Amino acid sequence: MESNHTSSVVTRFAPSPTGVLHVGSARTALFNFLYARKHGGKFILRIEDTDKERSTTEYESNILEGLRWLGFTHDEFARQSERGAIYKKQLEALIASGAAYVSAEEGGEGKRTEVIRFKNPGKLVTFRDEVRGDISVDTTELGDFVIAKDLDTPLYNFAVVVDDADMGVTHVIRGDDGIANTPRQVLIGEALGAPRPIYAHLPLILAPDRSKLSKRHGAVALTEYRDLGYFPDAIVNFLALLGWNPGDEREIFSIDELTELFDLSKIQKGGAIFNTEKLNWINRQYLQKLSPGVLFEDVFAIIPPRLKLMPQWNEERLRSMLPIMIERAHTLHEIKVACDNGEYDYFFALPGYVAESLLWKDERDHAKTAMRLETVADALERLTPNEFTAPGVKGAIWGFAEKEGRGAVLWPLRYALSGKERSPDPFIIAGVIGKSETLERIAHAVRALTT
Repeated sequence: MESNHTSSVVTRFAPSPTGVLHVGSARTALFNFLYARKHGGKFILRIEDTDKERSTTEYESNILEGLRWLGFTHDEFARQSERGAIYKKQLEALIASGAAYVSAEEGGEGKRTEVIRFKNPGKLVTFRDEVRGDISVDTTELGDFVIAKDLDTPLYNFAVVVDDADMGVTHVIRGDDGIANTPRQVLIGEALGAPRPIYAHLPLILAPDRSKLSKRHGAVALTEYRDLGYFPDAIVNFLALLGWNPGDEREIFSIDELTELFDLSKIQKGGAIFNTEKLNWINRQYLQKLSPGVLFEDVFAIIPPRLKLMPQWNEERLRSMLPIMIERAHTLHEIKVACDNGEYDYFFALPGYVAESLLWKDERDHAKTAMRLETVADALERLTPNEFTAPGVKGAIWGFAEKEGRGAVLWPLRYALSGKERSPDPFIIAGVIGKSETLERIAHAVRALTT
């Protein structure tokens, strides 16, 4: 069986639609995509849906959706369920050549069934793995293995070899759970007269405790990460570093940089650890690199409608808040949760609190705290609108805070402006809400302390 293609490099990602696209499969897709693009070759997406009982259109849609989100564009697309005539022709050819035969089998309840078995020559098979080196397997113990239930129902190991040969696949890059299947596939390929592809088996992705990655370790489906507000470029960047390293200390790469640097020889043999903290760190780098305009649109789309109904709502204020919102957030989802939980309500409405909350630590003198706030207000009153920025506010009151005690001045000011124990520093808040509102909130706090 000769290849129908002459492209120098052809890779394929061949998921089975028996489950959602998960991080392990996505990394396999990425490495195939990068290798094909680096060498100016072809990247094929092949849906391996021969398992008719478990394959569903919903899972296939999830796989396609996840790949589109990540930006892995394919050059060819195929479904095994639509290639039955090709498999049947090759099965008939193997039977005619004596390389396969129909075997009567004992079925359940004493029933006889027929399957198609491959006539195993029982020899030592050695294949080159670009990650693990040469691997040799004595295939004698495999016996004559089943390659199809009948002429219309091929099994995985047969169908994948026919597909790879027919599509001209030059490099089979897949998870190392595929190593066990490789000797059978080599034997079938030789019997078909198909050129042997180059193999590269990727290390497993493991949980931090080095157990198999599963749902209990966090989100596994790619669409879950999308829904949690991760950026596709950040996911791609993270996946690339799971079992591969460019050989330097860099950790942030564009897809073009990954394409240029990707090399099968730099794939590690040991299991790759899935570290959510590392993923969050990488996503945060992408979050902080967003242009103010894009970030505003992204945040505007996720904030709860109730914020837009608050007395001091306006879009320019939201724009001013963006640096605050992304200071500690790793994902857009975290920003959404913070907004949903009311963390930023004080930017759009006068905060409520009791007078005692304005007192610093062991301070019990309401009048003294009120006096300090009035002194702060007097200093801020002298600032022009252009000077009323976070640095300008800090410069106007820092000397007084140093003299009186930073906590004694800045704590009541922070609480007066935010009504929260944890918030950005009061200079930043004042710079966002502006002079008029800052003075109004200070006056409100003084009234609470003196009435």
